[in-house]
Amino acid sequence: MEQRYVGIDLHRRRSVIYTMDGEGQKLSCIRIANDPAALMAAVAPAGDDAHVVVEATYGWYWAVDLLRDNGFDVHLAHPSGNDWGKRRVKNDERDARDLADLLRLGRLAEAWIAPPELRELRELVRYRAKLVNLRSGLKTQVHAVMAKEGVLPNVVDMFGPGGGRQLDALALAEPYTLRIESLRDLVPVYDREIAMLERKIHQRLRHDQGYEAIQALSGVGRTIAAIFCAEIGDVSRFRSAEALCSWAGLTPRHRESDTKVVRGGITKMGSRLVRWAALEAVARYHGGSWLHADFCRIAERRGKKKARVAVARKLLTLVYYGLRDGEIRCLRDRRAA
Repeated sequence: MEQRYVGIDLHRRRSVIYTMDGEGQKLSCIRIANDPAALMAAVAPAGDDAHVVVEATYGWYWAVDLLRDNGFDVHLAHPSGNDWGKRRVKNDERDARDLADLLRLGRLAEAWIAPPELRELRELVRYRAKLVNLRSGLKTQVHAVMAKEGVLPNVVDMFGPGGGRQLDALALAEPYTLRIESLRDLVPVYDREIAMLERKIHQRLRHDQGYEAIQALSGVGRTIAAIFCAEIGDVSRFRSAEALCSWAGLTPRHRESDTKVVRGGITKMGSRLVRWAALEAVARYHGGSWLHADFCRIAERRGKKKARVAVARKLLTLVYYGLRDGEIRCLRDRRAA
């Protein structure tokens, strides 16, 4: 049987499966209700050696795992990496056809299909990050209520001992008091759930050499190390540390045409969580003794903001080698000296 290509435009409830041959000729186009049996029935006629492409969109895990378990060669299309062109008509059939056609032509921008166990770790790490953001929102609301009544905080952390005493002594109107009391009751609930997730994450990673190695970096503790391990995954998929930094969106934007070259700020593409973790790790200590001199040198010429980004990129370079080798040799050699 000649080579066949299957494009799947996957949605929450329904999907379109478009099959074409090696010449790009349409063989079939089927719309199904999302169901494992229906998906397999629609893809099976293309043959076991068919190349199947699914876009990395909402809820793609089940479809990709099902197809791979049944022996299909599955590709995951990067949502922002493929140029669909300026089409007058956009519908599910055209989307599925274009996916299959890009794969057939070898022009498909692909995303990495993380193994199931890594996806489970990511679920925990991302959920923890989500809960931390929600908890921060609760604390911000307390400050907002105080501001409405013209009350200034006496301490930086209103949820520490000093802040708690000030909140206990507030004499506000009943609606404001009720809201602050409710927010204060909710924060410990989030604290408990976040602590539980941190324990679960550490249990999964405690025997990982890379996880332990990168914690030798100044500013990288268990939480940030877990983010790097979960989001980066198999670091060998990156050909170099520079490729990892580019994937994380920490490299300058590059635009070139003829003799004109424009380089701007960082691209901010890729994993937002990895980018945040790298910047957060250098926010206070500026990379520690190993990278602090670089921070000072760059800050003097370009300013602190650019220096922070540059040092975050250097730190992510060290993370690359720590995950790849299970140790960071430059730090080891310095300690030995």
